[in-house]
Amino acid sequence: MARVAVATDSNSGITQAEGKELGIFVLPMPFFIDGELFLEDITLSQEEFYAKLVKDADISTSQPAVTDVSEFWDKILEEYDEIVYIPMSSGLSGACQTAMMIAQDYDEKVYVVNNQRISATQKLSALEAKYLAEQGMSAKEIHDELMEHKMDSTIYISLETLKYLKKGGRITPAAAALGTILKIKPVLQIQGEKLDAFSKVRSMKSAKQVMLSQIQKDGITRFGATSEALENCIISVVYSGNKEQASLWREELKEVFPNHTMMLNPLSLSVSCHIGDGALAITCTKKLDRVDYSQLIMK
Repeated sequence: MARVAVATDSNSGITQAEGKELGIFVLPMPFFIDGELFLEDITLSQEEFYAKLVKDADISTSQPAVTDVSEFWDKILEEYDEIVYIPMSSGLSGACQTAMMIAQDYDEKVYVVNNQRISATQKLSALEAKYLAEQGMSAKEIHDELMEHKMDSTIYISLETLKYLKKGGRITPAAAALGTILKIKPVLQIQGEKLDAFSKVRSMKSAKQVMLSQIQKDGITRFGATSEALENCIISVVYSGNKEQASLWREELKEVFPNHTMMLNPLSLSVSCHIGDGALAITCTKKLDRVDYSQLIMK
């Protein structure tokens, strides 16, 4: 039986320390801040990132260099026969397409999963892949299983500020100014490949209600749940910067979903640099029939 490794990138929210604990390899994503190169969780912590963000540093995302990806895989293949590699969604970065191109030179030893995930949903895919590998599935079988269910996930994100959408050119300065005056808080969605606008509300309380109602609707209409308890789904809370606020919301959600173990994770820095500090998000992902979720370390 082939020895199958599971690897992802730091957009999953899996830290280097957590990756070692889980047995999952994590490729750090590069960022340029005021022209200087940083690697997520290697030379750039969450705290350092947000400190620079609020000081209006010039922050831009980047792709890992081809040589960095190859060296990352080569080192893994010194111990393993195959790799399942789960990068962030191809709709949000070109890194996935680059990885798929590089994998062509690995004679079917590396299978790149382009299942349109990011942050907590990407992390969940990595956990599922690790479980399936431990059950003896090959890299191709795991790849095919994850790809078959690539659209069985949804994310809704509420923003504390419009500043970073304006800075990134996603909305005009006039729209940002008007929205700030009216205290509008947009709710964004990630469905598959794109980050899109979903709703506009006037308070974080309203945003949380909109997001909760929508994942319950998605669970029933898209993922086959039989009730708003979403018994066949995994729910996660994700945040940018403000962990305390996210923890309080998770406690509120536990009253709605008492039978769920909800992951609480920081939002990918690749997304955070476009939406800013103080964002809250909720994810809903349909469970895979082949996975015993009680065996997964989800926190």
